[in-house]
Amino acid sequence: MTASPPGDYVIRPVRADEWTAVRELALRMLRDPVAHLAFLDTYEAAVQRPDSFWQERAAGSAEGSERVRQVIAEGPGGAWLGTVTVLIEEAGTTDWAGFPVERRQGHVVGVYVRPEWRGSGLTKALFAAALEWAWGRGVERMRLIVNEDNGRARGLYRKLGFKESGRVIPLAGAPGQNELEYVLDGG
Repeated sequence: MTASPPGDYVIRPVRADEWTAVRELALRMLRDPVAHLAFLDTYEAAVQRPDSFWQERAAGSAEGSERVRQVIAEGPGGAWLGTVTVLIEEAGTTDWAGFPVERRQGHVVGVYVRPEWRGSGLTKALFAAALEWAWGRGVERMRLIVNEDNGRARGLYRKLGFKESGRVIPLAGAPGQNELEYVLDGG
């Protein structure tokens, strides 16, 4: 996978046995001040999940999986600095929002970088590794869903080459709020 200058961080896939670190990073993500805009989960719900949930999550997105890949940035001393996950969606299926999937695509979820690492290029490196993995599995486009009120994330995704598709998804449980689909074609 991609690596930065020595001593900085290494981008790599999670391993199935790292479920406690996967849990710790997910709980950190859900305590972020914009977590309510960025994630369809809450800290309160996540902290109650049994160990088996986190074990299955780590195993399902670890190195060797052909349908899901979670990459992390590991910093000095083994600290996890950020993460991106890609889900492969097959043409002819229906996505989580009820829309038909017209071609094989990667769906980016769970984007998070610790605040002290934001703006350092780490997010770009995480995306590069995640996209490389997905393009290598024959996806024709990448997509992600972002809350219309999450200006910071929307700006980041545009900088990474993603464009609004025009698809608007009403946010479940939040009348009047929407999420927007962003896409990146080619590979």
